[in-house]
This record gives sequence, C-alpha cells and structure tokens, in this order.
Amino acid sequence: MTAALRAYNPLSLGEQLRGERASSRQLMLNVIAQASRRFPSLGQSERSARIMRLIDAEAWTDAALALMELELPLWQVRRIAYDEGEWYCALSRERELPDWLDVAVEARHADLALALLSAFAEVQAQNAETPRPSVPSVRPVPDPFYEPITCDNFG
Repeated sequence: MTAALRAYNPLSLGEQLRGERASSRQLMLNVIAQASRRFPSLGQSERSARIMRLIDAEAWTDAALALMELELPLWQVRRIAYDEGEWYCALSRERELPDWLDVAVEARHADLALALLSAFAEVQAQNAETPRPSVPSVRPVPDPFYEPITCDNFG
C-alpha cells in the first residue's frame, strides 16, 4: 500500500505518544509507519538509512530530529526547554520572527525524544487537516449585480 493511501489518524498517534514513558524501537517504527510519507521514497534512501541506523543505535533524539528534517523540510526547531521534569519543544516555519508573531506548534513530555515526536505528530496532524488542491484555485467571476457603494458622508 502506498503512503498516500494509508489511513493516518493523528489523534491516535498523539495519544499513543503521550501515554508512552520512554522511546523504543517499536515506537519509532510505528511513528514512521503512521506519519511518514517521505521516508520510503526512493530519492531519500540515504536519509532513510541514516534514520534506521540511529534507531538501531537507540539514539532516539537524533532519530527524531532526523525524521523531522526529512518529513518537515519547511519546519525548524524553535525552542527546546526543560522545566519541572518535562521537555518542551516548539516547531516553527518562521523561526526568526518574534514569539508573539510566530505560530509555533508546541508539545511537551518527560522524555526529550517523545516531546520532539509529539510536536512532529502535531505538525503532521495540521498538515493532514489542511486540504490542498492539486490545481490552484481561481477566483469566481464577480456577480453582475454587485455594486460597491461608499459609506462616506459628503454632505
């Protein structure tokens, strides 16, 4: 089955990641199977092999970062912070903007790799919810009965 035809349920993946205590090989493979579209592509074989080597070495954080680099090329890690026993991770498309202007995706977990994967799953969920047509949309023809009017008082 191709990656485009796989059913992806972002809510179940996010719930699964929140319920995990620590990263594991099976969890990483499950995330790749559920949320990755570029991982099995032929042009990315070197990057995919690198991710698999990191998983085999149990380098969970590096594997999560490599997976995000492969799957989300337009997104960057904006912030990683540790506070009161939890890791906070924020991903952003516009990292150079001030915090108050940026729309970042944030996630948290006691395990750093799982915090990164949770943010990754959240971005994938947002991307799955946003339908993108294959053909650019065209503005509809204006209504012939539409007439703009001014509301200024010239009297």
